[in-house]
This record gives sequence, structure tokens and C-alpha cells, in this order.
Amino acid sequence: MAAKFVTGRNARADEGSQQPSSRNSWNTIQPDPKRSQPYSTSMTLAFALTAIMTAAVLVAVLGIVWEGQFKAYTRQNMQALANSAAESISTVYKREGSWDGTVLAEAKNTSAMSSDVGIQIIGPDGQVLYDDTWEHARESAGHADPVSNAPTGADSAVTAPILGANDSQVGTLRLWAFGSETLLTRADAAFRSNSYGAIAVAAAIAVVLACVIGYFTSKRLSTPIQRITNTARQLRNGDLTARSGVRGSDEIGQLGETFDDMATSLERDLKLEHRLTGDVAHELRTPLMAMQATVEAMQDGVLPADDEHFETVAAEVRRLSRLVDAMLKLSRLENGSTELKTERTDVVYLIRSLVTSQHQLFHEKGLHLRFVDESQYGELNADIDPDLIREAVVNLMSNAMRYTDEDGWVMVTVRQDKSDVLIAVQDTGIGIAKEDIPQTFSRFWRSDVSRERVSGGLGVGLSLTKEIVDKHNGTILVESELGKGTTFTLRIPQNRGRRNLAQAIQEG
Repeated sequence: MAAKFVTGRNARADEGSQQPSSRNSWNTIQPDPKRSQPYSTSMTLAFALTAIMTAAVLVAVLGIVWEGQFKAYTRQNMQALANSAAESISTVYKREGSWDGTVLAEAKNTSAMSSDVGIQIIGPDGQVLYDDTWEHARESAGHADPVSNAPTGADSAVTAPILGANDSQVGTLRLWAFGSETLLTRADAAFRSNSYGAIAVAAAIAVVLACVIGYFTSKRLSTPIQRITNTARQLRNGDLTARSGVRGSDEIGQLGETFDDMATSLERDLKLEHRLTGDVAHELRTPLMAMQATVEAMQDGVLPADDEHFETVAAEVRRLSRLVDAMLKLSRLENGSTELKTERTDVVYLIRSLVTSQHQLFHEKGLHLRFVDESQYGELNADIDPDLIREAVVNLMSNAMRYTDEDGWVMVTVRQDKSDVLIAVQDTGIGIAKEDIPQTFSRFWRSDVSRERVSGGLGVGLSLTKEIVDKHNGTILVESELGKGTTFTLRIPQNRGRRNLAQAIQEG
């Protein structure tokens, strides 16, 4: 099955832009950093604090809202009891016609119905006719003078009128709760106390449950984070094969997968870096050794100092010069020092003329070169730097010629796809292995199969091509199959100005 790979700025995910800064800093990592409070402990304390704050808010709400409602409720109950008692006494008063012993006895009987409630009857002239606290006051004081211990505050008692004949008011009944300034009976006070006790117990249970839930939740969150941390420590210590193995669809799972992908890329890049060092040394050493051997042989008289051997040295110098020139050009493209000179160019004419100029060279190699125009009108204009695009296509054609056997085919195609120009270079060469395709554009990289061939390539052509396409805001598609050939397709926007404006709007 053919492998496919796309590279280029537009093929990668959008990355947040960062403003350049002239200030830089770097610091080493402590091998054994001081441990602070564990994450699980912090999470548990956070859950417990949340539960405590919730309970505190609940108690505050109860103290402000529920307490007031409860007092109003008990006052209404006490008022209803006072109205009922006043109605009973009024009935007896209407029957007797005056404040005699029978009426006051009815008041005493009403008071005896509840030991938590006190009754006081006041006559029309303000004289106290009956008071529950008189008997207790006499016994405690040791004398016969009536002394009232009834509360005097307006909020400490409720009143109800006592009606006589013709529903005229003949007295007032005051009702209060013993031992309470807020009309709370013992039953009401016990209910309130039990309510607050139940709330305290519930708050304590909530705090305990929050600590338990916080502990297990923090362990569930901290375990994969700890695995990622340990893996990072192993990577820092040189074990490039370490992986966290954290997977999942949530944020931590995605973090673990991304981290492992990063570690894999790091391992691959370091291996490529080591390989690159050897490749650069090899690419530079080969022409230098050839020149040194030829010059030393001529100095020792082993070889004659004739034009043939001078040409051998000159050829190696030219090869070394091309390698250095290609590296310098690639470096300038990467750091942006090469200015892109775009102009409206007929890509069909540009590529056709290029293929025509290369036709004889391919013919000498025993290869068939063909140009195919798939544009609709025979021309296809685009905002490009014609010199750089020509160089990019020449690199692809040279690469195809180098790795295609004799009597093979190389086909260059130009076509349009929406607002993009597509330039494809297809060959019937040796192909590229699937696992090697992502490294195709690395400097000095060549697959193991291609290394067995005497190609003479510099190893930077495809890297240079990629940078040229990136400068044009384009992408490169690579499709290859071992033993059947490879196709490189350059996708370049026709209107560079519009593409840059669209990208600026998207990034803004």
C-alpha cells in the first residue's frame, strides 16, 4: 500500500504566535527538588475547606433567615393560644358579668393547661387582676404581698383583648413563655437546639465525605501526573525509551498521549541528530579526502600534475562548493534573510520550459521525461518567486532521476485545484519506505535503500525544496511505494496576497 505524507506550514495545526523578545534566560533543573505539600493532600484540604465553607454558609443563612422565620412562627402560635384563652375567659365574663372568682378561676385553669406558659390579666383601669407568677413570688419571698415576675418587654409577651357584654373590652390577657424572652416554649427551644445539632452533625459528615472524595479524586488525578513526571525525569536522565503510558479522552489522558508523542519525537530527533552529524562529516570528508589524495599523489610524483588530475581536484572543489552553497541557501531561507521576490507568473510556461531544458540530461541517463499540462486554458498564473520555484522543481526532478533505474519514466504535471497550483513530479524509481517518509525533508537524510546506490546527491535538496514551498505558504504531498515509485506534489496558492490576508484574519 502506498504511503502518504504532507508537510508545510499550512499542513500543520495553527500555533499561537509569540512576540519576539530580546531578553532570554536559562536555568538548570534541581536534581532533587524540595518536595512541597503533596497534590493529594492539597486536594483533600480543598474539598474539606469547601465543605466547611458550605456548612458555614448554611448556618449563616439559617441564623439570619430560618431563625427569624422560626421566631415569627412561635409568636403566631403563642398569639393563637392567647386569643383562644381570651375567648374562653370572655365567655365566662359575659355569663358572670363581673370580675369575680369564677372568671379568675377560668384564667387559672387556662394557665394550668401548660407549665411553659404564663398568663396575666389586666383590668380596664390597668390593675393586674391575675398573674401566674404571684404564687411563686410569695413562696420565694416569704411574704403575702403579690409580686409579679412577668416580663415587661413588648416582644416578650403577646396580648389579646377580653370582651364583655356588647363585645366591649373589659380587660387584656398577656401571655408569655417561662424562661424565654422570645416566646419560645421548652418544646420550641428543644426543637431549635436539635435542629442546629442535626446541622452540625450533617456538616461534620459532609466534611468527612468531602475529605474521602477529595482524597480518592486527587489520587485519581495525581497518579497519571506522577507517572508523567517520573517519565520526564527518566528522559532527563537519558532514558529516551521511557513512556508514561497515560491514555484517555479527558485532558490528562490527552496530556499523557501528547507527552509520549513528544518523547517519541525527541528520541527520533536525537537519533537523527547523531546520524546527521555523521552524514555531514561524511559529505564533507568525501570531497576533501579525494582532493587531498590527488594533491598528495601529485606532490609525491605518483600522479602527473596534468589537466586530468587538476580537473579531478576541481570537480571535488565544485562539489564541495555546491554543498556549502546549498547549506547556505537553506540557512538563509530558514532564518528569513532571503527575500521572496514574487511576481505574477505563468506556471505552465515556467515548468514546460524547465522540463524542455532538462530533457537532454534525462535522455543521457536513459530515462524518459514527460511534461503534462492539465490546466484548463493552457496557462496558470500565480504569485510566486519563479527562480525559487524553478529550483524546487529541479531538486525534485534531480531526485527522481537519481533514484530511477534506466528506461524509467519521470513525469511532471501542472494542474489547478480550486485556488491552488499543483506541480507534481512522479517517477518509477525505487520508492520510499512508509516509516522513512516523514524524514524525507531532513538535511542529509537518505533511506537505507538509497544509500546502497551511488547517487552523488548532496542530501539537502528536499530540505531546500520544503523551505521554498513554506515561503510560498504551500505544502508538499509525498506518495510512495517501495519498488514502484514516488510522487512529490507541490501545492502553492495562486494569490499570495489573499492567502496572507486570510491567515492574518484567522490568527487575529
